[in-house]
Formats: sequence, structure tokens, C-alpha cells
Amino acid sequence: MTDDLLGRHRSVLPDWLALYYEEPIEITHGEGRHVWDSEGNRYLDFFGGILTTMTAHALPEVTKAVAEQAGRIIHSSTLYLNRHMVELAERVARLSGIPDARVFFTTSGTEANDTALLLATAHRRSNTVLAMRNSYHGRSFSAVGVTGNRGWSPTGLSPLQTLYVHGGVRTRGPYATLGDDEFVAACVDDLKDLLGHTRPPAALIAEPIQGVGGFTSPPDGLYAAFREVLHAHGVLWISDEVQTGWGRTGEHFWGWQAHARSGPPDIVTFAKGIGNGMSIGGVVARAEIMNCLESQSISTFGGTQVTMAAGLANLTYLLEHDLQGNARRVGGLLIERLRAVAAQVPAVREVRGRGLMIGIELTGPGTDEADPRTASAVLEAARRGGLLIGKGGGHNTSVLRIAPPLSLTVAEAEEGAAILEQALRSLR
Repeated sequence: MTDDLLGRHRSVLPDWLALYYEEPIEITHGEGRHVWDSEGNRYLDFFGGILTTMTAHALPEVTKAVAEQAGRIIHSSTLYLNRHMVELAERVARLSGIPDARVFFTTSGTEANDTALLLATAHRRSNTVLAMRNSYHGRSFSAVGVTGNRGWSPTGLSPLQTLYVHGGVRTRGPYATLGDDEFVAACVDDLKDLLGHTRPPAALIAEPIQGVGGFTSPPDGLYAAFREVLHAHGVLWISDEVQTGWGRTGEHFWGWQAHARSGPPDIVTFAKGIGNGMSIGGVVARAEIMNCLESQSISTFGGTQVTMAAGLANLTYLLEHDLQGNARRVGGLLIERLRAVAAQVPAVREVRGRGLMIGIELTGPGTDEADPRTASAVLEAARRGGLLIGKGGGHNTSVLRIAPPLSLTVAEAEEGAAILEQALRSLR
């Protein structure tokens, strides 16, 4: 059955639609932090559908909210008042930290970033955008146009003029050998120099921790230092929180809060985890920015009754059960456990991350060269051991990405670490 499904997949879907594993699996159901495939194999899920199953698979509070709402009405569009959308927007606005915030819901992170770029370029009357090297912001034409990761940029064409800034990757590039303070100072000097050679940009869009780029990040405070320079030039700061939002980093509710010296961003985008698998994305911005568009607009599928009901239930569960605190505690234990394992494996260049957002970068032993084949081998070995993880990275996809649901237990963290240890040691 699986082979037949794979053949049917290949006959009707694009060749560029990536599948994990030499023998791809069909996931049929899940519960808590576990999923099962069509052959009955059970896996501990350390990737959550690309950081999307944020709380747990089949979380009763969310499935109940979805079922009850679906029994009433699923969809009406934004042309009609939607109580659940207003209630979720009120909560997101309060949590965002942005004064006089307005919220617009979309169906994905890609669409959220599209909207943020539309708002910024319209508000600033400029189509020049700053982005970070090694970044990823989505699959659409404009989102690809600000993506600084060659592996996810299928075209050099773009409706935007994009200029790429240093700083998103701490341990590679021309400033890697500097201390943190010197690293930040060098990146700020580079930004100042760049701004001196171009017409004023609309915005800087940046992930606090680069997701597809391999869970890499700058020292705390870099974006605050950038913000001071940007503010002096009237340039907006867009924080792409599609992967870092909702407490995943443990230390903060939003990734930008590690850079909070100069206050919140002008615009925040979000998606993935808030819906726990339902299609929710969105943008939060100050009213003057959100309201700058001079034409009418709607969203046919953004903010449907059923997705908003799911988002409200999921956010309530996350806050009431302090899943941010759990990410900090369990994630901290998991990172230290993985670092202890990695110290014994020559292929591991670095274990990095925060909370339950952890990257293991692999290189050829004794070199600094990315090793995507080894990353794929570990991915396969982990699956055979009963663990699902992801991979990414700006240097030929050589980073293992670990991002379990935020309700992960200590016992499950230890179980996953043990499977990863065995997979990594199998490289010898």
C-alpha cells in the first residue's frame, strides 16, 4: 500500500516536492508526542510536522473545539463578523508587546510574510528590503525574493530589491572568530555601511532563530542594535516568528525578546504552532502600519471559524500549562544531554539552540565542510530507531533539526536522546 501510494504521489505531484527517507512513510495518526505510520510503526515525534504540532498530537482540547465549531459553521470569510477571530486577535495583540496593535490572519507563514512585506513597502513607499543571509521566509514569489538560503530560492527574479545583511549565523562567515560583542559591533558597522550605499529600505525582515537555516542565531542583542540604526533611517523591523513564537525558545514567548533593548518590532509575523496543525498564520503591526493600505481587502480563508476556534483552544492550553516553562526546563536538559553525546562524535561540529528548538550541525570529520550525506544517514538511523527529526541548514542541509511538541516529558526527551545517540554513534 505504501509503495503504491508513493508511486501515485510521484505520478501526480511535482518532482520538487521533497519527501523524507529513502522509503517515505505515511503518517496515519498521532497522540501526545507520538505518531504511527501506515504499517503500524510507532515513532517519537521530534519534528512536529515542521514545528507545527506545538502542544501535542490529538490534543483533546483542540480536537473538541474543532469538532464543535465544525458542527456549527466552518467558514464564512472575513466579510462577516467572526467572534472567534476577534477573540484570538485580542489575545495575540496583548501578547505581541506591540502598542496599539492590529492583527490580520492568514493561512500560512508564507502568506503572513507576504502581508508584512506588502505593509512595509506600502508604508515606506520603497521596494527595497533588507534580509539576513541564510534566511528562509516562505515559498511565494515575494517570500522567495527575501530568502537568503540558496537551497530554497528557485529563482533569481523578485518583485523586491533585496540586500542581505551579516549576522544570522554566529559560527560561520567573516566574523565567526570574533567575541560576541565584537561580532555584534562588526555586523552593525556592516549594516551602517550598507545603508550608506542604497536608497532607504522599507524594512529588515529577520528570524530571531533561523529555522530552515539550521536553528542558528546571532548573539542576544544584535537585532536591538540593528533596530537603533534602522530607526534612525526610518526603516521598519519585521520579526519572522513563524518558528520561534509561542514560547518554543523557552526563555521568551517571542524570539525577538532576546533582543528587547529597543522594544518590540514594528511588525511580527506568526504561523505554524498557534494552530497545532490547523492552517493559521498572521501579522501583528502598529495601527498606523496595518492601516496604511489605501485599497480594500479581504481574506477568503484567513481566520475561518474552525481555525480560530482551534487557535483559541491551543493558546489557552499552552498558557495554562506553562508550556514555555516546560520548553525551557526539558529543552535545557535535552541540549545538555545531546552536547555530551556530541562530544564523543567527531562528525558533530556544534549542538545549538534554545528551549525545544535544537540543531546538530554535522561536518566531515576533521574538516569544517558540511556533510549532507551524513545528516541523511542519521535521519534514516533515527527513524529506524523510532524517532522522527528534521534537517536543514544553509550549507547543503547538514543540520539535524529537533523541535518536539512543547509538552515533551523528561522521560521522552531522554528516550529521544538515546535514539539520537545510537544514530550518531552508528557513523563510526
